[in-house]
Amino acid sequence: MTLERDNKTTLKRRRFIKTAAGLTLAPIAIGLWGCGSSDSNSTTSDTNGSTGSDDSTDNGSDTSTDGWASGGTASMVSDFPDDSLFESSSVCSVALTGAQTEGPCYFQSDYLDDISEEQTGLPMMLCLQLIDESCNPLSGYEIEVWHCDVDGIYSGDTSDSADSSNFNSSFCTDNESDALSAKWFRGIAVTDSSGRVNLKSCFPGWYSSRAIHIHFRIRRNNNDQLISQFGFTDAFCQDICTNHVDYSHHGEPDTLLGQDTVFGSDYNDYLFDIEQNEDGSLLAYKRIIISE
Repeated sequence: MTLERDNKTTLKRRRFIKTAAGLTLAPIAIGLWGCGSSDSNSTTSDTNGSTGSDDSTDNGSDTSTDGWASGGTASMVSDFPDDSLFESSSVCSVALTGAQTEGPCYFQSDYLDDISEEQTGLPMMLCLQLIDESCNPLSGYEIEVWHCDVDGIYSGDTSDSADSSNFNSSFCTDNESDALSAKWFRGIAVTDSSGRVNLKSCFPGWYSSRAIHIHFRIRRNNNDQLISQFGFTDAFCQDICTNHVDYSHHGEPDTLLGQDTVFGSDYNDYLFDIEQNEDGSLLAYKRIIISE
C-alpha cells in the first residue's frame, strides 16, 4: 500500500474517517499453507465468517450478531484447540513466495500471552504453527505480531522498545494520547515443540487504503527469518465491521483485498483460516512454512 511503503507525502492519519466511517530484508523463500478445520471445542465457520448457528453461548459475556462475542479477551472461556487444528490430508508441498513489508508501525514488543491490554473488540485466539519444507515443526523461534485496534489505530509507547527506529508515531497513533501511552496488540511468543504459538487478542479494525491485516515477524538468535502479514476474507471483514457492536461505528473497510497493494493478486495465500469458538470468540489460525 502507499502508506505502508513509506511514501512520506501520504503519511497522514485518518481522523476524518472515524467521523465519516459510515461512508463508505530482502525476500525470503517461504510457503504459507492454509489448513483444514479440525474437531475441537470450536464451532466451525467457513472463511466467509458465517456460522452453523446464530445462537449465542450463554457464558455470561456479551455477544454480537451471529453469536460473536464482544468486549475483548475477558469474555473468552474456550480453551485453545490442540495441534490437530493444523493437520491436513494434503501433501506437504507449497508454492514459494516472498516476504511482505514491515510497514511504518513496528516497534519491538514484549513476551506476552494476551496482547490486548484489556482493549475492546471481538476476542480472538491467534494460533500460528511454524514448520520447515518437510513439515517438521520448528521450535525455539520467536513469532512477533502487531496490529491496530478496532478504530485502525496502533499503540505507540516505544519507551521500552529495543527497535523503534522505523516507527512513524504520527501516522500510526494519530497522535491520540491513549495510543501514545499504550502497547496494545503487540507481543512476542516462542514456538513450542510443535512449532506453535497461541496468543489472545482482538480482531483488528481497518484504516484507509489497507485491507484488514495482522503483521508478524519470525526471528531466531536475533536474526530475522521472515516478516510478513496475514489477512481475512472481504466477506468476513465486511460482516464484522457492519454488524458487530464493537466495530459498526467505524463502518465497512474502504479497501478490499483486490485493491490492497501489499497483498497483491496472490492475497489468497495470506488469508487466515477462521472458526467461531463455542464462547463466541474468533479462532484465526495459519501454518507457516519457511526454508531453513
